[in-house]
Amino acid sequence: MYPRLPTFAIDPFSFWAGFLVATVFWWLLGRIGPLLTQIRQGWQERRETSKMRGASSVEEHHRQATLHRAQGMHLAAPLFSLEELIIPPRLLAPPQRIEPGQPLLVEDLVSQTVPYMPARPEMAAVYRTPSLTIPQALSGGVHLVIVGYPGIGKTVALAHLATLSANRAPQLGELSEAVPFLLHVADLKLPIKNPDDLLDPIVESASGNAPMFDLPRLPGFIRHTFRSGRALFLLDGLDELPPDEAKQTVEYLGQLIEAFPKIQIVTTGCPEHLYGLLDLGFSALSLMAWGPQQQERFLEKWGNLWERYVTVEAWVQTGPEQVDPILLNSWLSIDNAGFTPLEMTLKAWGAYAGDGRGPTALDAIETHLRRISPPGVPVAALEMLAMQVSLTSQPIFDSRKAREWVKSFEPPEEKPAEDDDEIKGKSKKEKATPTLSLLAKMSASGLLFSHRDNRMRFVHPIFGGFLAGRALTSYNADETLLNQPAWSGKFLAMQYLAAKGDASALVEALLEKPDPILERNLFVVARWLRDAPRKAPWRGKVMTRLASTLQNDTLPLRLRGQIVTAFALSRDPGAAPLFRQFIRSKSPYLVQLAALGSGLIQDTKAVESLAATFLMVPNSYVWSAACLALVAIGTTPALEAVATALLRGDENLRRAAAEALANHPTEGWAMLRDGLTMSDLLVRRSAVYGLARLDQAWVVELLEKTQIEDKEWVVRNVASDVLESKQQPDLRIPRPLPPPSESPWLIEFAGKQGMGISPGAPATEILLLALKSEDMDERLAALPYLRQTPSKGVLGGLYHAMQGGNIEMREAVFLTLWEMGASGVALSDPQEFGVG
Repeated sequence: MYPRLPTFAIDPFSFWAGFLVATVFWWLLGRIGPLLTQIRQGWQERRETSKMRGASSVEEHHRQATLHRAQGMHLAAPLFSLEELIIPPRLLAPPQRIEPGQPLLVEDLVSQTVPYMPARPEMAAVYRTPSLTIPQALSGGVHLVIVGYPGIGKTVALAHLATLSANRAPQLGELSEAVPFLLHVADLKLPIKNPDDLLDPIVESASGNAPMFDLPRLPGFIRHTFRSGRALFLLDGLDELPPDEAKQTVEYLGQLIEAFPKIQIVTTGCPEHLYGLLDLGFSALSLMAWGPQQQERFLEKWGNLWERYVTVEAWVQTGPEQVDPILLNSWLSIDNAGFTPLEMTLKAWGAYAGDGRGPTALDAIETHLRRISPPGVPVAALEMLAMQVSLTSQPIFDSRKAREWVKSFEPPEEKPAEDDDEIKGKSKKEKATPTLSLLAKMSASGLLFSHRDNRMRFVHPIFGGFLAGRALTSYNADETLLNQPAWSGKFLAMQYLAAKGDASALVEALLEKPDPILERNLFVVARWLRDAPRKAPWRGKVMTRLASTLQNDTLPLRLRGQIVTAFALSRDPGAAPLFRQFIRSKSPYLVQLAALGSGLIQDTKAVESLAATFLMVPNSYVWSAACLALVAIGTTPALEAVATALLRGDENLRRAAAEALANHPTEGWAMLRDGLTMSDLLVRRSAVYGLARLDQAWVVELLEKTQIEDKEWVVRNVASDVLESKQQPDLRIPRPLPPPSESPWLIEFAGKQGMGISPGAPATEILLLALKSEDMDERLAALPYLRQTPSKGVLGGLYHAMQGGNIEMREAVFLTLWEMGASGVALSDPQEFGVG
C-alpha cells in the first residue's frame, strides 16, 4: 500500500497577504525597471567616457611624440625644423589605368611628349609633368610605396606625411583622423612567430617616446586603432635593406594587411627592387626630383632661416663676416642639374657655414662628413666600419660585432698612476673613468643612429656608401661586391668607389650580364658618370653603349629617355654636341629625345637647331619637345622662338608653345596672360591650354572670365572643359585593382568568348586573349592583371605585344615588365619567344 499523503491547510489570511505583497512588489519593480535601466546605461556611458577620455589623452600624446620625431627626420635638424625648411614633396603621376567603359584622361602634350620614367624622375622635374601630392595619392585607398634612389627625400616625405597626420591636416581628407605610426625598419624585431604579437614592435617603438603614465594604456590604444582601421603605418628604411631582410619585412607588412585590412601603409622602395610589395596591393609612385624652381625656393628658405636663427649665434658673430644671402644663393644656383635634395642641402650648408670644400656633390658630402665626424676618431676607422657594413650586407648592424670591426682603432684606456691616487686619497675605482668607444662617439656626433637591442646604422645610407667606396679603393673586393645580391648599399659603394678609384672591372662584369629588356646594369653604371673622373678608362665604353642603345628606334621611349637623362646628368662635355647631332636625325623619335636632352643641359648652342625643327620636322611631339627645351634653356633667343611659334605657327605648334611657356613663371606666364587678350582665335585657344597646366588661383579667375566673355565659342568651350576637369578627381590617382571575377569589362569580355571567370582564379587564359584583342582599351586593361601572373606564357605574350608595332602598347608593356622586374621576376630573353 502507498503511504498516506499529509493534508495541508491554507490559511486564507496568509494567502491573501502574500498575494497582496507580491502584487505590490512586482508593481513597484515594473515602475522602477526603466529607472534601473537608465542607471545601468548611465554607468556604462560614464565608464566608456572615462575610457575614451583616457584613450584620447594617449592619442594626443602619441600625435605630439610623432610630430616631434618627424620634425627631426632630416639632415639639417640641428639647425631648423622640417616644417620651416621643407619643399612639400610631390609624386610623379602615373599613367591612368585603363578600364574599358570608364572615362579617359585627356592628357596635355607635355605628358605625351616626356616619357614616364619612374626610375629617373629628373626629366619630369625639369619639364614639370603632372604630379600628385602624397595625400592625393592616398585618397584612392591604396597602400603606397614611395620610390626613389638614396638622397631624393623619401624619409622627408614620410616625415612630412606624419606631420600632416599628427596635426590632422585638412588636406588629408578622409585620412585626417588617421593616427600615424612612424617607424624605421630597424625598430622591428622580425620575424613575428605568434600572429597575436604583430603589433608588439609598434607598441615597443611608440613606448620609447610615450609619457610614463601612458604606458599601461598604450598597447590597448594601439590595438584598438589598428582594429578600427584608423592606423596610418609609415615605415622608413625598407629601400635600404638587402633582399632577405627586405622580403622578411614585406612578409610582415602582408601579415598586418591580412590582420587589419582597413589600415593604410606607406613605405619606401628602390626603383628596381620592390620585393613583392606590388603583389600586396601597393602602388609604386616615384618621388619627384627637384627642378630649378624647387632648388631656388629651397635656397631662399635656407638663406632666410640662416639669417634669422644662425647668424645670431656667438660662434658666427666671432667668425668671418657673413656673405649676403643673395650673393650666396646666386652662386649656389649654378650648375646644380641633377642634384638631389640631400646634395643641395649639404651644398647650401657648406656655403653658408664657410666650410665647403667645393661646388660638386662629392665636395658637399665630404664637407658634411668632416662636420659630423667625432674629433679624434681617425677617418680610417669610419671607412673600415662602412666597408664592413657594405661587404657583409648589414646596413643595420649589431654594435657588438661592429666593435670588433674597428677594434684596432680604439685608443688604449689611460690608467691612473698609483702614486697619484694615493696622493689625492682616491681609489683606482673612484679615479678611473672609462672613455667613450669609437661607436659611442660616432653616435654622439650624429654619424650613426642607435636603436634598441644594440642595433645601429649610418644616419644616411649615402654617408655609409661614400665612406665604403673610399675604403674599397685600397682593397680588392670587386668579386665580393659582384657576388652580392642587388641592394642599394652595394650600388652606393660601387658608385663612390668609381668616383675615387678604378671601377673598370666592375663595369666590365656588370655590362656582360645580359638584360635586354630593362638594361638595369647599364643604368647602374650610367649613374656613376657624374662623379667619375673624366679620364676614367671605362667611361668611353659606357658612353658608346648608351649612344648605341639610344639610337635604336625599336626600343621603348621610356627606356631611351633614361639614357637621355643619364647623358644629360653625366656632366660630360660630349653630351651637348651629341644631342645637337641627333636633333638633325631623320628619326622623329630620336629628334624628340635629343631635344629633351638639350633642354635638360640648357645648351644655348642648340637654340637654332631646336627652332629649325618647327619647319623641318612635321611632328607634334617633336614640336612639343623643342618648345619645352627652348623654354628650359630660357635665353632671350630661345623664348623669342617659342613666342613666334605661338603667334604664327601651325595649330598644334601653337598649343605646344603655349604648354611649354607654362613652365616659365616670369616671361612664360606673362605671355599666356597676354595671349588671352589677342585678336587671334588660335592664340587665345592655345593660351587656355597653356594656362590649364598651372595650379594657380589667378588662372581659375582668368579662365572663368574667358568662359563667359570670349567672343568665340571654341575658346569658351575649351575654357569650360579645363575648369570642369580641375573640379574632377585626378584619374591618375591609383586605386585598388578589383579581382578578375569582379571586373565588369573582363566579365563582359569573357562572356563574348563563351568563357567564365571563377572567383579567386587568375583568369590568365582570358587575359591573354584580351591582350590580342582588336580593342586597344581591352589590351591595355589586361596588363595590370597579367603582371600578377608572370608565367612563361604571359612573358611571351607581353614580348610579342611590345614588338607589335603599336607605340602606345609598346610603352605600356615596357612599364608592366619594369614592375615585374622590380618585383623579382626573372625576365627571359625575348629571343626565346622568337622576338628579337
